Amino acid sequence: MNISAVIDYLNKTYKYDLAGDYYEHIMKWKAWWKGFYKPFHHYSERGYNGKLIERKLYTLKMAKKICEDWASILLNEKTEIVIEDKAGSQFILGKDENSDDGVFQENSFWMKANELVEKAFYSGTGAFVLRLEDMKVQGEKILRDSKTKIRIEYLTALNIVPLTVKRGKIIDVAFVSEVLLAGEKYVYIETHLLQNGSYTIRNQYFKEEEGVFQEKPLPDGILPEFSTGSDVPLFAILRPNIVNNIDETTGLGISVYADAIDNLEGVDLAFNNFCRDFKLGGKKVFLNEQLTQTDENGNTLTPDDVAQQLFVGMGDGFIDKDGNNNLIHEFNPALRVLENKDGVQAQLDYLSFKCGLGTKHYQFNAGSIVTATQYMGDKQELVQNASKHYIAVEETLKSLVKSILWVGKEVLGIGVNVDTLITVNFDDSYIIDKESERLRDQQEIRDGLMQKWEYRMKWKGEDEETAKKMAGEGLTDDELMNFSGGGK
Repeated sequence: MNISAVIDYLNKTYKYDLAGDYYEHIMKWKAWWKGFYKPFHHYSERGYNGKLIERKLYTLKMAKKICEDWASILLNEKTEIVIEDKAGSQFILGKDENSDDGVFQENSFWMKANELVEKAFYSGTGAFVLRLEDMKVQGEKILRDSKTKIRIEYLTALNIVPLTVKRGKIIDVAFVSEVLLAGEKYVYIETHLLQNGSYTIRNQYFKEEEGVFQEKPLPDGILPEFSTGSDVPLFAILRPNIVNNIDETTGLGISVYADAIDNLEGVDLAFNNFCRDFKLGGKKVFLNEQLTQTDENGNTLTPDDVAQQLFVGMGDGFIDKDGNNNLIHEFNPALRVLENKDGVQAQLDYLSFKCGLGTKHYQFNAGSIVTATQYMGDKQELVQNASKHYIAVEETLKSLVKSILWVGKEVLGIGVNVDTLITVNFDDSYIIDKESERLRDQQEIRDGLMQKWEYRMKWKGEDEETAKKMAGEGLTDDELMNFSGGGK
């Protein structure tokens, strides 16, 4: 997809003055995420005969690993979204955790959302975009219809063109993607514009011809334009919680390794040296030509190539003029395993530090033993940065849930509360010592800083009413005796 052609079209259509320079950075980050950035990983060497030989640097592909690890930490199978409104909870999450209904289940949300976090951390930005199938309108007004289907699209920064940004928040935006329809590729541009307090959504299909967009008819079921009648956006933007030090005005974020490209190069240089030492480290045996023979086809044979040959007559050529055996010379290159391992490990420490994971995140010292206290101490930087990124992920998830609730009420006609309380509970057991936290909470109960029922809600997953009953709080003596199984 030619993002420059998209920006040219948007500038001409809406009289904007958008620049496409920032997407060059995103393309570079994407190349590193894929594991091959040609200006760095591709090089040439001059061979023995003077000819240039094309080479490819060995790579650990650590950019993708960094993003995978952040996605696993920030959004995993234990992440929980709690929607206080029961109807809204069932509409989005399903009747229970094992049910196949609910908007999230229908859109493979948890798997796709985890993928989007990974992609947002390489590209700097991701977007959840709601698209409505089989929606009915009258003029530009949406008609309520329970048969309308909600589809969630998961887009990266290369598919997002901010049009209006206020206080760092994207207000107007164009989402651009390539689609394959009946064997032909089209560019789909979907613009969300906030006009007079209401979002207007426009859909357009194009064919790119010599860098110029030619508009084509829309497929059946897609409306050219409609107004939502609300200022609730049908999209939610996700960015790593890192200040953009390249262009603060763009509205897009930066890759989690945007300032660690030198460290990615350092890792691959060290790893390449390690692999090259092994590749070039095989035994070398140099033979005097007197030990070789030539077969009937002109091929040169060494003694070991002739299975039946045990003895070779050398005449007077066995000893050189200095009295040394000059027929066979063996050379065993040093593999430098320990030095290479230390070099790779040092570069990994620098990389994980620059990407917010701490200096001890990637360790290949399986034989060493550390205490739990030391282990958690090494993770303090990761804990702090994860807590910072949780803020961004939480805000995005809450915005997405509110948008879905709005669609459920205003488009599908379901009785849900758009303003219900939404809570996001993250699983931080990987980076937090849960046993230490539990012991701390028990001490706070003894010190009167925490109530027993609060402890039960936190650690046993009970609701407030059950937790208070189990803790015996708020009950009379008779009720307490009966509840605990006793009697008068």
